[in-house]
Amino acid sequence: MYLTMFLSSVGFSIVIMSVWPYLQKIDPTADASFLGWIIASYSIGQMVASPLFGLWSNYRPRREPLVVSTAISVAANCLYAYVHVPHSHNKYYMLTARALVGFGAGNVAVVRSYIAGATSLTERTSAMANTSACQAVGFILGPVFQTCFTLIGEEGITWKLVHLQLNMYTAPVLFGALLGVINIILIFAIFREHRVDDMGRQWKSINFEGEGTYDAEGSVDHVAVVAINFLFFVILFVFAVFETIATPLTMDMYSWTRKEAVFYNGIILSVVGIESVIVFMVVKMLSKRTGERAILHGGLLIVLVGFFILLPWGKKLPNIQWQELKNNSIPRTTSTEMLMPFWSLQAMQLPSNHTVEPVGCPVTQSWCLNTPMIYLAQYISSDILIGLGYPVCNVMSYTLYSKILGPKPQVSKGVYMGWLTASGSGARILGPVFVSQIYTHLGPRWAFSLICGVVVVSLLLLEIVYKRLIAFSVRYGRMQEENC
Repeated sequence: MYLTMFLSSVGFSIVIMSVWPYLQKIDPTADASFLGWIIASYSIGQMVASPLFGLWSNYRPRREPLVVSTAISVAANCLYAYVHVPHSHNKYYMLTARALVGFGAGNVAVVRSYIAGATSLTERTSAMANTSACQAVGFILGPVFQTCFTLIGEEGITWKLVHLQLNMYTAPVLFGALLGVINIILIFAIFREHRVDDMGRQWKSINFEGEGTYDAEGSVDHVAVVAINFLFFVILFVFAVFETIATPLTMDMYSWTRKEAVFYNGIILSVVGIESVIVFMVVKMLSKRTGERAILHGGLLIVLVGFFILLPWGKKLPNIQWQELKNNSIPRTTSTEMLMPFWSLQAMQLPSNHTVEPVGCPVTQSWCLNTPMIYLAQYISSDILIGLGYPVCNVMSYTLYSKILGPKPQVSKGVYMGWLTASGSGARILGPVFVSQIYTHLGPRWAFSLICGVVVVSLLLLEIVYKRLIAFSVRYGRMQEENC
């Protein structure tokens, strides 16, 4: 299950830095707003699939939904490698491919519910941290692989017989498909069912209840369950904003080309991923002393500071795409011309044989003309803080959630985990769409200010429900809190 989680996250992150430049290459009609939908489509698929796979795993062997979901991801990655072939509507083919990859990633609910049911209460924090660490390693190696594949270049090699272009955009997804095939083989060869109760006693059957019984109906604190779902939504929402905006933001602020943005952000995200793995290991030890709730509170505060740093504070404006526009054309541009697509303005300013890739902040984003740039030091500092706070919040949310559910019957636990995964997927849907729309039309100042406001609301909610976020067995006096 650790390996399945790792391969699932690799399948997502291996293309995340190159989606925007690839989208621009295959379909010039796509803008930054559509990028938000491309990123969100993955999570739409995952949100729909998570409860379904969770419910499936309640009544049938978990191997079935795991194999089917992984096979869907493999097929979707192959589709992604061919989205350049059609003569029109290429961006919609990319949208479909990413949605199907996300649908396959709905198996995360199966993985989490299995681990929650296969560990005792005292083991669970460590197991959830290990799971999140494997997920983080996947996020690390995905951008690393993508960075390595940039050496192939944008043109790469074309296999005309099957209309396949092997380049820096398609090689990563084909590699992801290969990993998926390996995952299917290992699920058949190695995976076995296993389940224990909160005390660590083996469950003899799906209906087994250990010493004493638990009230299956109404025994779970549903206020705590809803609160954790909301907090998890916020955590995934802000991280989705972070990973979506990285490439467009750096291309706008630092005049990076498509290839430079993919390469440099891949390196930065890889370093952040290494930081996250270290955090996961530290959290396992720290939670035994301070408890999960306090660590979750601290993680949210760190995320808040990370986004606050991203607010534009200086006076220097970002470079505008094409110097001819910057100094001469903008002041004289009529309102009608400002409504024209940027490529039309570009055509008016440049010779017909001009082939240099435009860099800088597009003039069609009106905020570029009056919003100070975000300095590279701000961007990197924010990456470090978010890379510290996000993994803390992620693992603590999963751990608290599984402990609050307690030894629920398997039918309930799979569905509950499916809904938690779905809430995270919903955040990954709204996050990219939100930031792409707000960022494109209003700029980074509005986008990151609103994010800070969302995190503040989540901190207030955590304070309100703080005392209710305790393990089921502690709530009913079956175990002492210090042992959990």
